[in-house]
Amino acid sequence: MDPVLRIELALEEALDSARGPGCPPGLRQAMHYAVFPGGARVRPRLCLAVAWACGDGDPASSDAAAAAIELLHCASLVHDDLPCFDDSPTRRGRPSVHSAFGERLAVLTGDALIVLAFEILGRRISASPRATGEVMATIAASVGAPTGICAGQAWECETEIDLAEYHRAKTGALFIAAAVAGAQSVGAPCGPWRLVGERLGEAYQVADDLGDATGLRQDLGKPIGLDGAKGRPNAAIQLGVLGAVHRLKDLVASAVEAVPACPGAPQLRALIAAESQRILPAELARLAA
Repeated sequence: MDPVLRIELALEEALDSARGPGCPPGLRQAMHYAVFPGGARVRPRLCLAVAWACGDGDPASSDAAAAAIELLHCASLVHDDLPCFDDSPTRRGRPSVHSAFGERLAVLTGDALIVLAFEILGRRISASPRATGEVMATIAASVGAPTGICAGQAWECETEIDLAEYHRAKTGALFIAAAVAGAQSVGAPCGPWRLVGERLGEAYQVADDLGDATGLRQDLGKPIGLDGAKGRPNAAIQLGVLGAVHRLKDLVASAVEAVPACPGAPQLRALIAAESQRILPAELARLAA
């Protein structure tokens, strides 16, 4: 089955269970709104791509891991857009969750999606206890402290921020989890995949920084210029646009090189290289040519 379709079906199934009888109508609507229609689904696609490259021996477990990772990503976006953080009125080209449903429901929506992510992993424990337990621990570590996405968001509350630590936690952590959990979900060795996820996570953050600083990316779906206006860390501001473009290209090359030997390694390397062209606008790519 097409990986994007697998992801969408797994997310629909997860949300159907959470929005059953007794769920307040506003929360039910807000949860669906936060997840659908989705963005590029990059993190769950990476999870399934790694699982496939390693043989995809347990599709149900890899689907659960991919869906959990995307639910956590969506939850982080809901919270990131809140007035106490970015105060963003839009996300994915339409009103953000708090703009559409109010701040109180937005907080609860993010919380409910986080819990749902671990609920769907918990359902797989009995069928695949070792793999699912390892996946759950990996994903949990990528969300909390000391270096998960919550810690990444918390760096914005500090007066001095280490750009590398900030990027590694806020964006890289969930990419690392996606790559590692993809291998774990099918019982493959996971150690080599950490570097792949780490490099890809930083590459996507640099691409996001470039989009925020230049406005050239059309798929951001959110206001631009927020980092500069709020004094947030931004690779394009810190390294310059050309420096950030070179950094992104180096990170992608490093991710491709880090893919370990496995049945689907050549195809995965090609997929990573192709994806890098999508996130880097042609105008910026020509600067570093």
